[in-house]
Amino acid sequence: MRTSEKERPEFDQYAHSYAELIDDPIRNRFARDPLHFHRRKWLLIDRLLKRAGVTARTQRWLDVGCGRGELLELAGNNFAQAIGCDPSGSMLSSGATFSMHEQPSLVELPFDDRSVDFVTAVCVYHHVHGSARTLLTSEIRRVLTPGGLCCIIEHNPWNPVTRAIVRRCSVDVDAELLTSRKASVLLQAAGFESLSTDYFLYFPEQLFNRLSSMERMLCKMPFGGQYALLAQAPA
Repeated sequence: MRTSEKERPEFDQYAHSYAELIDDPIRNRFARDPLHFHRRKWLLIDRLLKRAGVTARTQRWLDVGCGRGELLELAGNNFAQAIGCDPSGSMLSSGATFSMHEQPSLVELPFDDRSVDFVTAVCVYHHVHGSARTLLTSEIRRVLTPGGLCCIIEHNPWNPVTRAIVRRCSVDVDAELLTSRKASVLLQAAGFESLSTDYFLYFPEQLFNRLSSMERMLCKMPFGGQYALLAQAPA
């Protein structure tokens, strides 16, 4: 995602070589399978929803900034409905199973008021700058049903490995990382109530398969590679 229409064609060019552009030896040592990161996100999202007393099967889910739709493909069948949107038409996969829509702009979502129950924005906000963050958050609230849930997943700037990977990635050349506290303040300013924040991606893929329970115990320690913040819109 980009911060303006002027930048959009440049980002669209990333689509054809996106996998190569995000390739990094540090990242590869953490997980050889690129889908590992999407699986980890879905495991955490599912846990957060259950903790909030919500069953995914009853939810209409919108993934904002869905890119090529990997998370939708992985988790979409668990929801009553799953759709995505992204400002980059080139990033949207033509072979995707789920419905994905091009956004009119970075801060506009092409959906009706109160049309979805659950919104995710996964590694989106670090590409959104200044007042555009407030505008996008307001749009997310607009499309959510009263009491609907929003989950922001972002890189954790307190993690030095995360910062190194972002700094080396050409796709993240415009990245402005935000702490979980700043993300929470952003949501609260739009009227959301923050419910929980969990940190994850402490262990590489091979270790996580054996130490997943330990990672859950560390979820409140702000040192994981990424974090997930769950918030609720006003009822």
